[in-house]
Amino acid sequence: MKSSGVRLRSWRAWIAALAFGAVAASSGVAVGAAARPISYPAATPLSAQFQGAFEAGTQAPPGGFYFGARAFDPSSMQVSYDLTPLYNSGLMGQGETIAIVDSFGYPAVASDLETFSQAYGLPLMCGMPGVTCKPGMPTFHVLMFGNRQVKPPTSSSQSNPYGPGQEQSSGWVGEVALDTQWAHSIAPEANILLVVVPTAETLGVQGFPNMMNAEQYVVDHHMANVVTQSFAAAEGSFGSAQSLLSLRHAFITGTEAGITFMAAAGDSGTANSTKTPVGQGGSTIPYPTVQWPASDPLVTAVGGTNLCTNPVTGSSLEPTGGPSACNVSPAQHDVAWRGSGGGFSQIFARPPYQDNLPTGSNFSGTMRGVPDVAWQASCGTFVWVYISAQGFTPGYYGICGTSAASPQFAAMVSLADQKAGTNLGLINDSLYALAAGGSYSTYFNDVTIGNNQTDPAIPGYSASPGWDPVTGLGTPIAANLVPALAARGPHTVPVS
Repeated sequence: MKSSGVRLRSWRAWIAALAFGAVAASSGVAVGAAARPISYPAATPLSAQFQGAFEAGTQAPPGGFYFGARAFDPSSMQVSYDLTPLYNSGLMGQGETIAIVDSFGYPAVASDLETFSQAYGLPLMCGMPGVTCKPGMPTFHVLMFGNRQVKPPTSSSQSNPYGPGQEQSSGWVGEVALDTQWAHSIAPEANILLVVVPTAETLGVQGFPNMMNAEQYVVDHHMANVVTQSFAAAEGSFGSAQSLLSLRHAFITGTEAGITFMAAAGDSGTANSTKTPVGQGGSTIPYPTVQWPASDPLVTAVGGTNLCTNPVTGSSLEPTGGPSACNVSPAQHDVAWRGSGGGFSQIFARPPYQDNLPTGSNFSGTMRGVPDVAWQASCGTFVWVYISAQGFTPGYYGICGTSAASPQFAAMVSLADQKAGTNLGLINDSLYALAAGGSYSTYFNDVTIGNNQTDPAIPGYSASPGWDPVTGLGTPIAANLVPALAARGPHTVPVS
């Protein structure tokens, strides 16, 4: 990992103002009051579900229309978000490292990444089982904490037998495959470090601390310059505000070290639960909530959209064909996905960078707004992933969720790091400054249609011009946004 040029002014004071001050203001917890016992909710993978699409064998299905939906392959995704000019200029992530944090992992992950890469014409990586390492080749490594093996899927969820269940390790197979294969799709020459922990957290004491301690190890050993997190739990599911705040140590020291942290904003809109899945002991929180770590002001939160470009080429808007969300006039690049996590934190105060918003933004109040940006995530515009893990018929599965969005946006940030020649660290200040600087449409596809209400009893939010609590600032126009982020360089942390 390259050294960072981040300049720091009163960093810890700013963090304290955002967190502890917000807790006192928003939740009635007085600073200095007796703390409740620390307890943690379940950290769950945010690949919303396995789409009904499945293609057996190793013949990769192309981007196109399937089952009333549209599926994207790496090529059509790259074109859709205007990454091709960056690749043509030599920016493919060379020398950068993306850390992907997940539970469990699975033994065939490197082999599956190799199969996926060969099928879609992506560069091979040192660390794939059938590859001879050569100088300059990107690397794939697994950093494993513990040695828990993946279990085959159970029949406990007949409607979604491969979906993420509580502590059901097979549910993380799709997550791990998705994260690794699609980070590689967007930054084909970047190194990938898969960081896996041995539990998803069900007993209230293990999962989140394990994950954040693993991230702290990555920070302390300078192992990555961008970290993506496709796991979450609702802020309201933590035993206390202090339970959540005690987990932030890797974000604090990592941001000081110039590392960029990304997180999926969630797949259930504004309706979250005290424990996931609800059918295994949880209950729905009866008011709009956001999920952590996406709600953390030291993290860039990535929401989700329906990507409405042509799934074969990615080069044009396509208002016909599935899903129905894309069938609008005039044609849209993206339409908000109903499952996109978004809203306002009950823990963290509105950070200074969110005072700088484009015209028309739908932001009110004094608390941190989620998400910051967005990327394709809808189950109606899914992506192909190759899986051969135990208990799965080897082949290509369609997967959706903001788990697809976070690793792809993180990979795009690694291109900006390469362009800058340094770690950019927390990019939120730059994202909002660019969006509010009079050239908003140069850098972002504004998402103005759709909402994120998934439960009729819990209010959602609507997409709107500028920033909104469904898709943030919108989706990136990478050819313009990446060099602009690089030109701004590491920013000075604002002082509250």
